Amino acid sequence: MRIRALAVPAIVIASVLANIACGGTSLFRQYEYEEEVYLSLDGSATIYVNASLAAMNALRGTNFSTSPTARVDRDAVRALYTSPTTHVTWVRESRRNGRRFVHVRLDADDITRLSAAAPFAWSTYSFHRDGDEYLYRQAIGASAGREVGDVGWTGRELVAFRLHLPSRITFHNSGNDVRRGNILEWEQPLADRLRGAPLLLDARMQTQSILYRTLWLFAATFVAVVAAFVAVIWLVLRRGPSHAETV
Repeated sequence: MRIRALAVPAIVIASVLANIACGGTSLFRQYEYEEEVYLSLDGSATIYVNASLAAMNALRGTNFSTSPTARVDRDAVRALYTSPTTHVTWVRESRRNGRRFVHVRLDADDITRLSAAAPFAWSTYSFHRDGDEYLYRQAIGASAGREVGDVGWTGRELVAFRLHLPSRITFHNSGNDVRRGNILEWEQPLADRLRGAPLLLDARMQTQSILYRTLWLFAATFVAVVAAFVAVIWLVLRRGPSHAETV
């Protein structure tokens, strides 16, 4: 948990800030609803949710005002995502295409218990070690399917579920390439998510953390540089007197 808390901000702060600033935009693709999970090998996770209030109401059955001029009740959003298994760090808001968006960051001590929190109850989570691999599986089921009226949707809206995995990925069913930083992404049209079309996130990874591997590589490089520096100094000092005698 401590390693994740230190590593995640250093690795992803730029992408997270860009995502928040754009109101749910990832690499110039705009999403009406996103769940983004940064998973650690101990099963803890940091989760980011970026969603329009309209999508929250339609998909998760909430009752937030979708008026473009309505004030976002951050306390209500925080309360929604707070549970015995989740701890909200911050709630922010933005506006895009005439719709209000909320951005929530929360921590979970155990990803397999995340479905106990109401906003994530549409999913079941499994994460465990199987021999020399870790297996992650998330099955996303039916949405609330609530009618929200005309909120400006065009029918081209997308939802996304994104995983940032802590070690080398050996298998996944995302249908897309692994993005930099061991990122997997599953997309679904908002219309399909509204009607509850099932979505399965399946991934396997090695048991050694990329962070540990990077730290060991950094340490080895540092030691090599120091050793080379010491060797150069030793050679200079050793040759100094000989050169003086020759002169």
